[in-house]
Amino acid sequence: MIPIVAVPPVPQKGFPSVTSTFLSVPLSLYVHWPWCVRKCPYCDFNSHESVPQEATYLDALIADLEAALPLIWGRPIISIFIGGGTPSLMSGATVDALLAALRMRLPLLPEAEITLEANPGTVEAARFAAYRDAGVNRLSLGIQSFADAKLAALGRIHSGDEAQRAIEIAQKHFERVNLDLMYALPEQTLPEAQRDLATAIATGVSHLSAYHLTLEPNTPFHHAPPPLPDDDLAADMQDMVEETLATAGYQHYETSAFAKPRQQCQHNLNYWGFGDYLGIGAGAHSKLSDHTGIRREARPRHPKDYLADPVTRQWQPVTTEDLPGEFMMNALRLTDGVPLAWFSERTGLPLSAIEKSALAGRQEGLLEVVDNRLRPTPQGRRFLNRLITLFLDA
Repeated sequence: MIPIVAVPPVPQKGFPSVTSTFLSVPLSLYVHWPWCVRKCPYCDFNSHESVPQEATYLDALIADLEAALPLIWGRPIISIFIGGGTPSLMSGATVDALLAALRMRLPLLPEAEITLEANPGTVEAARFAAYRDAGVNRLSLGIQSFADAKLAALGRIHSGDEAQRAIEIAQKHFERVNLDLMYALPEQTLPEAQRDLATAIATGVSHLSAYHLTLEPNTPFHHAPPPLPDDDLAADMQDMVEETLATAGYQHYETSAFAKPRQQCQHNLNYWGFGDYLGIGAGAHSKLSDHTGIRREARPRHPKDYLADPVTRQWQPVTTEDLPGEFMMNALRLTDGVPLAWFSERTGLPLSAIEKSALAGRQEGLLEVVDNRLRPTPQGRRFLNRLITLFLDA
């Protein structure tokens, strides 16, 4: 077993005082699985084409968690998200062992949301029942498109038919299923995007994540861009997605997230509400509050480095100067925004710290306060980067 090294919190200059508030900040757990069968050309996530080392990696995850326990001791876990990479490459036995290890070491709430990301390949779909039996209660399927030609253009290794079958199997075992879809795909037309969306809606899943394909730095698509729809067509697709899903009964509750009533992803809501999260696994990040302030951590990114030393992490404080921008960068992604009180409760700063920027946002028609909630206006959601910049540049 890998030796355990505790990392105690150390007070640092620049931390705001959150002594009276940090225990009320909700805490989630993120577990990163870094391997996939093949890395897609648009993907900038920390994923690697390799043969997974399940048993060794599970030991490393447990060592990582045990080293982090002094930072979160006694705090209940409201959600777990197992992401990647392709976590559905894990066997059911490994997921069961992982969740059992987490339950033994953490006060997991009985109603905690436990999500696992999965690809819709035949091998992965065969494991869905085992994941449910292990305790996973929400599955997120990386569909991206139902059109074989678009899937090939994206470098995906499943077909449209496999996607449909995987959704059917997932719905037999899970009440809560999310589908990830992309639009503005290479050479995609508006009718093609409409067909993808209509197919997704027809499945009746409770949650859809609809993303505009972007060319991220250091990806094959960035170095050799495929032919993409122009900005006007991409904007038409975005409008179509929002209008179609609203008509179908999905609430647009976050920039790219749509859910049936009471089916929002609780894990991601905690991120966007500036809650705390502990990340374990290769390249995982954490944001944690305690009596010394708020800190961010990062694990070694490459699986080989992480397996060699899973208990050492880089960390730095979130300073008073950076906190307003960090809070608003998350909170303003939410259509309904957040309670005004959360700013002080979750940063330790007075509302006066954002007063000037908030006033500028209201004067530009990008921000509003309704029922003691700070939220972007429809114009603010459309020009979100401009709105966030007001707080980053303050």
